[in-house]
Amino acid sequence: MIRVLLADDHAAIRAGLRMLLATAGDIEVVGEAADGATAVANARALRPDVVLMDVRMPGTDGVTATRQVVDEGLADVLVLTTFDLDEYVFGALRAGAAGFLLKSAEASDLVDAVRHVAAGDGVVAPEVTRRVLAELAGAPGRSGPAPTPAAPLPADLTPRERDVLAALGQGLSNADIAQRLVISEATTKTHVSRVLAKLGVASRVQAAILAREADII
Repeated sequence: MIRVLLADDHAAIRAGLRMLLATAGDIEVVGEAADGATAVANARALRPDVVLMDVRMPGTDGVTATRQVVDEGLADVLVLTTFDLDEYVFGALRAGAAGFLLKSAEASDLVDAVRHVAAGDGVVAPEVTRRVLAELAGAPGRSGPAPTPAAPLPADLTPRERDVLAALGQGLSNADIAQRLVISEATTKTHVSRVLAKLGVASRVQAAILAREADII
């Protein structure tokens, strides 16, 4: 079973999410939180696999809570947001969120997103992910904060690892990367893990941002 913690300040939204996830069969909602501080505390106590995190909550917001959950290695975080890209979404991705989902998503998309994040495929809703990555990389008309100067990529990245990083920058899943590079998914997961470790980042979305900023895609 995939253990999920719901973090949203609207009880009706939490109830709806719980109902939708209950239909999956392999997902169990183990707790809820109405603010970021409670989300972090419950993540410490319950150790879920995935936290569905709203970004706008009273007190400790979702960005701060995401950073704490990721830094402490408590769970993977899937941010819940609307399509309008704002500083909260950018902040959550930079804080280490494994991906994000639109609150308007269909039930099947929500279930698939949770499964993907739990399996290590943090990039979901590809059409939206690509837009976010483009915004973070400083595309014309971007609505987010100004990007920080790109840091040099680690010199010890192998050619294959650079290929994997470029694929992450395009928002590809492990299955897509495996198909593109003609390798197994198990080998892909190993490469992704090594890339994240060498870059010193917690999520594949952060790695994708660095790939975009380094212009290696």
